[in-house]
Amino acid sequence: MAEGSKTQKVLVVGAGPVGALAALYAANRGDDVHVYELRADLRDPSTTPLNFTKSINLALSERGINSMRHSQCEGLVEEILKETIPMHARMIHGRRKGGDIYHESQEYDANGRYIQAVDRASLNKRLLGALEKLPNVTLHFNHKLTGADFNKKTAWFEQQGRIKKADHAQNPTPSDALEHDQKRATEISVTFDLLIGADGAHSATRYHLMKFARLDYQQEYIDTLWCEFHISPRSDSSFAIDPNHLHIWPGGSFMFIAIPSLDKSFTCTLFAPASHFNSVSEKPEQKLVKFFHKNFPGVCPELISTSDLQKQLRENPHLPLISIKCKPYHYKSSVVILGDAAHAMVPFYGQGMNAGLEDVRVLFDILDEHKIYDSAVPDHAARNSAREAALDEYTSRRAPDAAAINDLALRNYEEMRSSVQSPLYKMRKWMEETVNIYLPSLGWRTQYTRVSFENQRYSEVEKAVQRQGRILMGVIGLSLVGMGGLTAFGLARRDFWKHLGTWVSQFGK
Repeated sequence: MAEGSKTQKVLVVGAGPVGALAALYAANRGDDVHVYELRADLRDPSTTPLNFTKSINLALSERGINSMRHSQCEGLVEEILKETIPMHARMIHGRRKGGDIYHESQEYDANGRYIQAVDRASLNKRLLGALEKLPNVTLHFNHKLTGADFNKKTAWFEQQGRIKKADHAQNPTPSDALEHDQKRATEISVTFDLLIGADGAHSATRYHLMKFARLDYQQEYIDTLWCEFHISPRSDSSFAIDPNHLHIWPGGSFMFIAIPSLDKSFTCTLFAPASHFNSVSEKPEQKLVKFFHKNFPGVCPELISTSDLQKQLRENPHLPLISIKCKPYHYKSSVVILGDAAHAMVPFYGQGMNAGLEDVRVLFDILDEHKIYDSAVPDHAARNSAREAALDEYTSRRAPDAAAINDLALRNYEEMRSSVQSPLYKMRKWMEETVNIYLPSLGWRTQYTRVSFENQRYSEVEKAVQRQGRILMGVIGLSLVGMGGLTAFGLARRDFWKHLGTWVSQFGK
């Protein structure tokens, strides 16, 4: 940024949904924005996805929608929502002791709110399309971040597909030139005012940030792999199962899920310990089908043929699940990391992308609070100082929330693969939703409602849910003693509310 200039030069590393939204926020505030992406144009269907599979469906919820709504891009949210499928509830699939297959719908929210199934590529395409319309944005594909000096505010990128021609003889032969061209890709040097790293769990930005900031870093691979499967539409081009549910086949230590797609198919995922994948992969023609028949009734051969099931297990990669926490997210006034680069999480709350998009909103809210874009800021040095204070506040405010949702996501795996069938889980869910409906002034909501349908800070969600849990356990205990051992489901409504009101007044604050 030249002395006296009010325009910042912002580099965004990573053109996924989080990086693209960060670029939109910066560009709509007047910054000179350059987006650098390792891969080719993500709108090109031949570009390899991050997870090396053909497709990935995501759950878009309030936090992500709200963050895009504040991007100052008119009509963007409406365009994206047109390409989503509402999922009003979980559909739990299982087999009763007598052998009958059952399907049980569990609504996500007592007030009818729902999450949206969205195709990652479609969402990314819309965000990049919005960026291309802005005159102060430049997209650089096939650029790999190879180095950065965050004191001098300089980054180096290797241009993939372009080969640097080193000095050679005055009149090299064609073969000499070809040999030289293949030695090294072209590297460029780029200066900036702020670099935003949104380049995923294996972030190059975070790697270089570690050389400057005293960054605490924690990485954990859980003992679960995942593999993608595909349920095709019926012969009449309709959905094979209800499209307005997220379908779950819980298996205790593993699970199978299915999320609808616009083409009437379902993108499915098997989550299981590595030992299970090793076991069924030895003789898939025998073990795999038996494994599915026992644990995921109604999937094979009803939804996926035996041959397709074996083929998909064989051809689709078995990928690990990683959880990453780190702090700080920034260094001075020059760099900040967002999304998976800062807090990669397991996918069991459907909040990875939503949390990353929310990072963008929170970051720019704080930059605005510190008047980074205020024309009254006197000079370059003052803006640097204000931006450094803003990034420091961003780390302080966001790190506890990111740690909370990382932990909640890990715990939600237990709920999805097992607890959804538990009577105690169903009782607590019923009680919390009943209180929410009949006594809304108490502000009681389920954890899932707070996370997926509201914008309350994740760390505050965690505290509120723990407080509710203590009160509910007290209510249940009091009810059992006071009514001769009857369960909460059998309480007379008048006595239930009487006991609940007493406990809330004593312990609710």
